[in-house]
Amino acid sequence: MGYSIAMIGIAACVLLCGIGSCIGLYKTSTAAAGVLGEDPKKFGKVMVLVLLPATQGIYGFIIGIIASGSLVQGMSTELGWAMVGAVLPMALSGLFSAYFQGKSAANCIYAVSKQESLSGKLIVYPGMIEFYAILGLIISIMLVSAI
Repeated sequence: MGYSIAMIGIAACVLLCGIGSCIGLYKTSTAAAGVLGEDPKKFGKVMVLVLLPATQGIYGFIIGIIASGSLVQGMSTELGWAMVGAVLPMALSGLFSAYFQGKSAANCIYAVSKQESLSGKLIVYPGMIEFYAILGLIISIMLVSAI
């Protein structure tokens, strides 16, 4: 039973991080499409902002790989729930930070359309949101390693 619980937790972590990244990328890519429709020369200026929400999906995938290495057939129910708890910080921080980072980066992309010279400075705002995804990643790695 614990093995199944752990598998569901790991799958949910990867899935939630992926969903957050998809939503964030949807927001940034649609903003970029509008900006590039007016001025294709701004592609390089907006590309980093577009890709920022993708990192949470990568982080969730990393946790999925690390956590699946700790799975043991016949593990106790307690260990299964411990695994769910260990991947939860990444699952939730990945979902929410990717969503909000997408919204933030999309607005930064719109600002780049108005003033191209801001692109380097504007990466700071969605980058601050990235920090919380990284914290979730670190905590989940520490917790999974302790199981």
